[in-house]
Amino acid sequence: MQFKVPQFLDIEDKIFGPFTFKEFVYLAGGAGLCFVLYKLLGLVLGAIPILAVAGLAIALARYRPNNKPFINMIEAGFTYFMQNKLYIWKRRENKIGKINDKELEAQEAEKKRKNLENAVRLGGNKLRDLAWSLDVLDLNKHQNN
Repeated sequence: MQFKVPQFLDIEDKIFGPFTFKEFVYLAGGAGLCFVLYKLLGLVLGAIPILAVAGLAIALARYRPNNKPFINMIEAGFTYFMQNKLYIWKRRENKIGKINDKELEAQEAEKKRKNLENAVRLGGNKLRDLAWSLDVLDLNKHQNN
């Protein structure tokens, strides 16, 4: 016995004429809000808000940028504006204030000198280097106690 496999599952059914259920809800909601604005503000004062709401309702129902619903684009824009942004390429100012170039060079030289003092000396004999590093670690333990 053969069974029919449903086709086109990702395409929504047209329920209200040429509109899907979502499209109909967007258009009906927009029309209702336009009617409320018309009753509250009148035609002269309410023309701009009515046109904005009608345009948004039509865009939500019919406009599909990159073959995706317009509501996804609105959601992405809202998320972008609300989230924190990390700019890696921007230079940050020092909290202390601007430091002279000479002071900055002196600080860098001091850091390099300290790093050289703490660095492990490398030589040709790996066994000797390993023994030296173990002795240094052992001396550090005795000094801390």
